[in-house]
Amino acid sequence: MAAFDISEFRSQMTGDGARPNLFECSIDDLSALTGITTAQSKFNFMCRAAQLPGSTVNAVPVNYFGRELKFAGNRTFTEWTVTIINDEDFAVRNAIERWMNFINSHRENVRALNRVSPSTYQRDAFIRQHGKAGGLTTADTTGRIIKEYKFIGMFPIDLSPIEMDWGANDTIEEFAVTFAYQWWEDTGRSISSAGPTTT
Repeated sequence: MAAFDISEFRSQMTGDGARPNLFECSIDDLSALTGITTAQSKFNFMCRAAQLPGSTVNAVPVNYFGRELKFAGNRTFTEWTVTIINDEDFAVRNAIERWMNFINSHRENVRALNRVSPSTYQRDAFIRQHGKAGGLTTADTTGRIIKEYKFIGMFPIDLSPIEMDWGANDTIEEFAVTFAYQWWEDTGRSISSAGPTTT
């Protein structure tokens, strides 16, 4: 590594740094799945916090003559948690509650008849990192997508409570949802002179 050189560091920061507040999330067919028509668009706007996903490749230790050697094992994917702003219509929360009830009902401890197979209760989801620059035309003022991840076969496993408090003035309710999923994929979506593409 070269000696400290602030000018060299500055020259490497050609994109001025990716910003964690420029993102959006979406879930495929959330409205169709739950029957709440506004749930899908509401989720896109009300999902206030999330994470670009991580993953772990486990190490398999093998001992030989008192020395531990490590070999590559299987990949695991941790759950994905998002924070959602709650509007007075409760559209997103109602959708998540209904989704979870399809998977396992509160009273009967059974799954809905039309939600037995994984394809009927699992959905794909996306998180998109936007850049600071606008689109390629003057009409497009949103930041272009510079990174996109797709979650395969996702479903909710935990819905947080919403705290109620007489002293909670000037605040808006929020709640967290934790999803399990099968794996994630980097869609390869990026910006070019022709605009966002998927490769």
